[in-house]
Amino acid sequence: MRMPSTPSFAAALASAVLLAGAAQADVAPGDRITAANVEKLQGLISPGMEWVVKRGFPITIGEAKRIEWPRAYKEATEKYASQVKLTADGNDLKNYVAGLPFPNLDPNDPQYAYKIMWNLNYNATPNGTDDQDLRNFDADTGTIPEAGVMSVERHFLLDHYRRLFWTGRLYVEPMPEKPNPNGYRVQQGLYPILEPFDLKGVGSLGNRYIDSSKQDDSWLYLPSLRRVRRLSTAQRSDALFGQDTDVDSYNGYAGQIAWMDWKFLGEKEMIACFHAQHYPAKWNDKIDWAFDDIWEKRRLYVVEGVSKLPQYAYSKRVLFIDKEALVIPYSDIYDRSGELWKIWINAYSFRKSVPGTNAIQYEDEQGFAPAIVMADLQLEHATKASLPSPRFPGEQGWYFNQGEKAGITDDWFTVAALVAAGH
Repeated sequence: MRMPSTPSFAAALASAVLLAGAAQADVAPGDRITAANVEKLQGLISPGMEWVVKRGFPITIGEAKRIEWPRAYKEATEKYASQVKLTADGNDLKNYVAGLPFPNLDPNDPQYAYKIMWNLNYNATPNGTDDQDLRNFDADTGTIPEAGVMSVERHFLLDHYRRLFWTGRLYVEPMPEKPNPNGYRVQQGLYPILEPFDLKGVGSLGNRYIDSSKQDDSWLYLPSLRRVRRLSTAQRSDALFGQDTDVDSYNGYAGQIAWMDWKFLGEKEMIACFHAQHYPAKWNDKIDWAFDDIWEKRRLYVVEGVSKLPQYAYSKRVLFIDKEALVIPYSDIYDRSGELWKIWINAYSFRKSVPGTNAIQYEDEQGFAPAIVMADLQLEHATKASLPSPRFPGEQGWYFNQGEKAGITDDWFTVAALVAAGH
């Protein structure tokens, strides 16, 4: 197989130099960036983003807009943040109740990177603080020729991706914590797969615990084998079924903080897609694996996570975390030899409601995510997802903090329910 040239350690080093303050380009609202003028984004994007833009991913610059925290989250932060402590190893919180754990960060704090990660882990959006249901979304996976359309290998349609938070609850009783004899932080499930036919009924479940010394419970149900497979922590980084995404890359990083050694690399003005105008997502006509929407300049933390797990697929991740919204617009992922391998890219649309039949009107802005792309730079391959699928007109896709009204009940997050849905 021909291996294309990819950004290497030298590119990562060049990125670090930019973080240190070297001159960079600038953009203004109305600018349209393509492969032909990608130099206008020098220093404003990651090495992985530079690769996809050179591959044809279009960027349109819009006005930067402020993102406000939800009122209840802001009040909980003011009430509880002063009592929150971080353990000496940075892997566990003490005395956390709700809201943002560390609203007043000090760059001179030796635990600065870990506190950024805890703020990311306990942010108010895009997952909701109590629960989340993502419905009727689809994905395509295939090769991505330069400046061309994806050669689709498989199309996926998924029924639900749900999350139930047991702590830090602000909207759905019981608050601020569910009776919690198991010590859960969050349960999540993605099931069942509806298409393709040979994967119909496949699904996954996971439990994460408050105590970082307890490994996640992760299960994969395979109807064709009539068995539930238990996944190890390292296997959470594996891409399944011929596509590119892995469980730990969801949202940019969905693994435990304790699985990585974290290092703060800098703070920088970069661009991100945080106020996408198209819902459902609009994919570019010619580069159809790239969502085509508005990007804006933002202040981002740059944090590096080096895996502690010898069997983990990736050596490290470099996360670009928005200071205000505390979400990841994109993250660069490196193979075990230190070469840039993949990038996860999020499109966000912070708003109080989305188009849809009887769509919920929220009191505060929510972090809807109409599209994601994960590109494998070494194999010239990508997976794109529309969240929700345009095949379901009127479907709002994302439901935040709705509890039983959205079908989010304790018994949905059981292996028995996973198997029953697969039938």
